[in-house]
Amino acid sequence: MKNTLLILCCFFTLSTFAQFFEGKKEMKRNDGFIPFYYNEKTDEIFLEITKLDTEILYVNALSEGVGSNDIGLDRGQLGSGVVVKFKKAGNKLLLIQPNQNFRAVTDNIEEKQSVKEAFAKSVLHGFKIVEEKNNRYLINATSFFVRDAHGVANRLASNNQGNYRLDKSKSAFYIDRTKAFPKNVEFDVMLTFSGKPKGYNIRSVTPNASLVTVHQHHSFVELPDDKYKPRVYDPRCGSWQMTYLDYATPVDQSIRKRYIYRHRLEKKNPKAKISEAVEPIIYYLDRGTPEPVRSALLEGGRWWNQAFEAIGYKNAFQLKMLPEDADPLDVRYNVIQWVHRSTRGWSYGGNISDPRTGEILKGHVSLGSLRIRQDFLIAQALQAPYTNGNVDDKFALEMALARIRQLSAHEIGHTLGFAHNFAASTNNRSSVMDYPHPKLQLKNGKVDFSNAYDDKIGAWDKITVAYAYQDFPNQEKEGLAKILKEASDKGLRFISDADARPKGSAHAYAHLWDNGKSASEELNNVLAIRKKAIEDFSADNIKTNEPYSVLEDVFVPLYFFHRYQTDATSKLIGGLDYTYAIKGQKDVIVEKIKGATERQALKALLKTIDVKEIAIPKRLLKLFPPRAYGYGRTRESFKSKTGVAFDSYGAVQTNVAFTLSYLLHPERVNRIIQHYSIDNSQLSLQEILDKLIEVSVQKSYQDSYYKSLNTIVSKEIILNLFYLHNSSIYFEGKAIVNEKINTIKSYLESNKNTVNNEFLVLINDFKKNPSKYSKKSVVLKMPDGSPIGSK
Repeated sequence: MKNTLLILCCFFTLSTFAQFFEGKKEMKRNDGFIPFYYNEKTDEIFLEITKLDTEILYVNALSEGVGSNDIGLDRGQLGSGVVVKFKKAGNKLLLIQPNQNFRAVTDNIEEKQSVKEAFAKSVLHGFKIVEEKNNRYLINATSFFVRDAHGVANRLASNNQGNYRLDKSKSAFYIDRTKAFPKNVEFDVMLTFSGKPKGYNIRSVTPNASLVTVHQHHSFVELPDDKYKPRVYDPRCGSWQMTYLDYATPVDQSIRKRYIYRHRLEKKNPKAKISEAVEPIIYYLDRGTPEPVRSALLEGGRWWNQAFEAIGYKNAFQLKMLPEDADPLDVRYNVIQWVHRSTRGWSYGGNISDPRTGEILKGHVSLGSLRIRQDFLIAQALQAPYTNGNVDDKFALEMALARIRQLSAHEIGHTLGFAHNFAASTNNRSSVMDYPHPKLQLKNGKVDFSNAYDDKIGAWDKITVAYAYQDFPNQEKEGLAKILKEASDKGLRFISDADARPKGSAHAYAHLWDNGKSASEELNNVLAIRKKAIEDFSADNIKTNEPYSVLEDVFVPLYFFHRYQTDATSKLIGGLDYTYAIKGQKDVIVEKIKGATERQALKALLKTIDVKEIAIPKRLLKLFPPRAYGYGRTRESFKSKTGVAFDSYGAVQTNVAFTLSYLLHPERVNRIIQHYSIDNSQLSLQEILDKLIEVSVQKSYQDSYYKSLNTIVSKEIILNLFYLHNSSIYFEGKAIVNEKINTIKSYLESNKNTVNNEFLVLINDFKKNPSKYSKKSVVLKMPDGSPIGSK
């Protein structure tokens, strides 16, 4: 009897959980987090949904990209990660994305419901139920996956590359990367977009620009348990923030909740001073990364463990090679991916996080494979290595690899939850989250590369790791406050993107690609290095049998070597020192930069428009012939107004326009006017303009080459004054600018010659019709520098 009952129970169980498509050999079942079936004959995928109204994570990404930096559709590019759930509605299952931005964190069900009903949700897709068995639902998910989830067509259109549409007849599932695991399922689809190409960029990276084929990846992932504890955000902590509005908040508290993004990390032994982690944070490097880059990336990325050791963790951060059978887009792996593009471009670090809490589930770094070549080129330009047929350029490779180590640490830092710190360079390179310029110096008449880049994690990085990942068995609030106070006591600064990137930005110590506690002193140093390297520049800066067009390309980063330090120095003028201040701290809230410091900065900046400083030596002009056949100009070449010939005038004009775009930025000018009205010891707009006129219009040269270049400089200054007068500067500023234009006019009238007469015609035309000069003068575009893009 017992055996009969056992047989009946087994039969009943098998019948209850009988699979869909039983007996259909063309249907291949894949068991995992969400079981799915694949029909090879029809190229269809069916999902078996067993849990309704259960929140899961949905992620889309590009597994195979376009390969153009400018278009920006890279291999491994992550899309959004959103919380979704399946809900039955009649004969359909709806995939619904709840609204995570507006919540009521309370036990009051009615209060939660009132917020839920107040704001819109999004239904991402509707699936017709194909079959139902015992509360299990079979749906055909093919149309959900075979679609442009990543927005490829929109990206191509917005970049003026053409209008494309998805061609489903040329699209199919890519089963090799479609897999099921216990906590996630991964689907990969080859999508072809057909259209009429318009832009050069899409034509340059496709075999047939009318048919653009990429791979898009979809993931459904189990969300983590509720044991993760969010950590409160502080504007001084150096982490990114996630926010939402909590309508259950008492009136005397802020309704906006702010938390940081971070991985889950816990000590095995919370009471131990040093302990291993319950689950260490492990990152994996793309196996397609070649040596010696591979070793450099591994070494630089592992620097982060220094910061975790400092807060009592042993081997909590690890970096390994990606297993051979692992997919870089598998959410279980934090990955550093080696990304190829047709041109040099940025690298970036992102992550997939739990939108409910900010817990990072997957870190994903994309490193542009061509970036290393720019540092190699800079080193090659600064020290002619190829004398007498020599081919030893190991010093250049070492500098480039040193930069790659820092880049690895930098981008991993983003995936750990950390923001840029563009003030770190003024704090003795206190963070890898800054953008570093090679730190060089002249020793015995030669450029010394030994300290070009740092070789360790910075003091600020240890602060950010401590704030985000330090264990606090109790009194977390007090512990976090102590960490930030210690950072303040050490004089560490944190200033991020919005205060550093704009040309008119005010912060005097937040810059990209700069060095030095004093920006103006470092500009003088950079100019001295540049001058020495230009004096030594020759055909020995390229290898034997290379075209002289390559020599011109090597000269580009040398000629503009000072560009980023110029940017940094300009911010001292009309500049401010401030922190992300909170009430109760003792740090600086906001202070003006002293007039003496401003004048030192102006003195250094004037060198960057000094003809003798920026003129390309005549002897070098003999080394830059028209471009060799097959070696045309690129985005990283000097531009020319002289056709095929090298344009030395254009290079000078571009250089001058660059400096003036920072120094005479309307926002900066308005601050200069305000600061001087409050304190007459500050640098005034009158003084700045007088100095500009003195080194240009009122300067004379006997040498005809210098004389012509000075005309270029003078005209650029005059046109910038016209533009400034028409810009959004205060009325007082317009009056000062007009006065200085009149000063120039009087000088030209008393020193008439052919050129000065033309300047007078220009000024008189401005007087008659000032609005005609409301736009900046058109100059040749500066070749792209080290950081193409802005990541």
